[in-house]
Amino acid sequence: MTRGFGKKNWPKGSRKGLFFAAGKKAGEPNPARGTESSPAESASPVEGMKGDETNAPADKVKCPKCGKLVDKKRVAKRRYVCPECNGYFRVSTNARIRMTADRGSFEEWFADMEPVNPLGYEGYEEKLSETREKTGLREAFTVGSCRIFGEKAVIGICDARFLMASMGSVYGEKVTAAVERATEEGLPVFLFCASGGARMQEGILSLMQMAKTAAAIRKHGEAGLLYATILTDPTTGGVTASFAMLGDVIMAEPGALIGFAGPRVIRQTIGQELPEGFQSAEFLVEHGFVDGIVKRMNVRKTLYFLIKTHERRRNGSFAGFANAGERFVLSEILKEKSALQAPVSAWEKVKAVRRVQRPSALDYAGYVFDHFIESHGDRCFGDDPAIVGGIAFLDGQPVTVIADVKGSTMKECQMRNFGMPRPEGYRKALRLMKQAEKFRRPIISFVNTSGAFCGIEAEERGQGEAIARNLLEMAGLMVPVLCILIGEGGSGGALATAVGNEVWMLENATYSILSPEGFASILWKDSSRAKEASEIMNITAQDLLRLGVIEKILPEYGGASEQTAEAIAGNLKEEIKAFLRGFDGMSGEEIARRRYERFRKY
Repeated sequence: MTRGFGKKNWPKGSRKGLFFAAGKKAGEPNPARGTESSPAESASPVEGMKGDETNAPADKVKCPKCGKLVDKKRVAKRRYVCPECNGYFRVSTNARIRMTADRGSFEEWFADMEPVNPLGYEGYEEKLSETREKTGLREAFTVGSCRIFGEKAVIGICDARFLMASMGSVYGEKVTAAVERATEEGLPVFLFCASGGARMQEGILSLMQMAKTAAAIRKHGEAGLLYATILTDPTTGGVTASFAMLGDVIMAEPGALIGFAGPRVIRQTIGQELPEGFQSAEFLVEHGFVDGIVKRMNVRKTLYFLIKTHERRRNGSFAGFANAGERFVLSEILKEKSALQAPVSAWEKVKAVRRVQRPSALDYAGYVFDHFIESHGDRCFGDDPAIVGGIAFLDGQPVTVIADVKGSTMKECQMRNFGMPRPEGYRKALRLMKQAEKFRRPIISFVNTSGAFCGIEAEERGQGEAIARNLLEMAGLMVPVLCILIGEGGSGGALATAVGNEVWMLENATYSILSPEGFASILWKDSSRAKEASEIMNITAQDLLRLGVIEKILPEYGGASEQTAEAIAGNLKEEIKAFLRGFDGMSGEEIARRRYERFRKY
């Protein structure tokens, strides 16, 4: 589930709403074909849109997905998306620039670089000349600087019309040189990737471009700069296995074909039948390799969001709030409700935090943060919906948000595995936390899980290692980490995202070594004594504050519910901002040292 919150300080022309979308059930990959276009900046908005080559009217074009003839102008107005089936056409370099950059702001780099014939392959030079004349392009890759809502960035576009955007030595040189120049100038880089793979006519020299581009991207990352990719149809071969999949953020257009070996190669090589939707963008989101799907209508504002959340800030600044925001004021009704609330037993709290209707982290986040974008996947195996993670603004301060989410309906609970994370969930959380450290973003972790999932597949994929790795890496993070238990905190599964500089709890939340049922079963061989166990386990916020396990108890104003969620979040927002102000100006080493000392005392 992806949610876009708020609209504060957003550039004119953008809209509240989804930027990324999770991959839906994988469908057939989009077989979108390339469209011809003129390279001229003054090109028509319907540049290069071809109709059916046999008998289609001149003002029509055949959709590559549904096969229907549609109006060229209407397609162009919809950013080359079919009005009948929403299938994506491939777009030219200049169309991509117009849709991404501020008008007239694009300045091409390395325009004089043209492909050569380093191995003297027969007929290659003639093929290059023919392709240049047909497309108006010197090479398959065009790159330069531009502005996106006024913010300077580098964009590069792979154009499949030029030898299927296969990567040769000059293509790789342009990518590398552009990343190096961006590093020198301190600029973020966004590459629109498409490719049929390595350029066969250049042999082993084409292969070497994979390592060369990757090395340049590493240096760019070491400089603390953002590198992001947008995978378009098709992205395969050596481009997939190098710069396309190395982004701090990896996005994909709907239906794009993405993979290392293409479907035809797989079938011909091993004769294996491929499942429906195999290697589609949605397939890659589901399997954890892409942060999310981005629609063309949202690309420009998504890139702006990424620029603002990843820009280099003053060293030690973690409370760069752009505005004071509205101060939280508790209503008289909730004041009275809080005052009249009777004491609640530990067992009553256990039952309360297990209620499906209890507000989730996403419910609170809607009031606390602005413009939250969810990132999907661990980049290794899959995307675990039991843990939601992404980037948000807190009154102008970029933060990384991690949250256990159980679900609010039976269908959602099943989809999220009732909030019990698998190894890929913990690895996704850690990936996002390490990204936050790179870009010096504070981390806010909402904990609400009965524990880590203990199924066979979790053990096969290394559940224990994943939790242990999180504990190790979180201990040394050089940015502030705040962990808030909003419901259940069950065993090591909760601790895996709760190694913070401070740990807080809502007043009726629980945090324990094991569930009361498990505790009673192990110690008394009788799980029916769970109520009795809960009273002696010291699992309430009040117990844990007394033991020094947490720093703060947050009020629920009579109990967390739909009616109190906004008030709980309003108070929480002010408390989080005060927490971050306490770390402003502090070095990363000092932040990590304090966290180490916090846990060293136990």
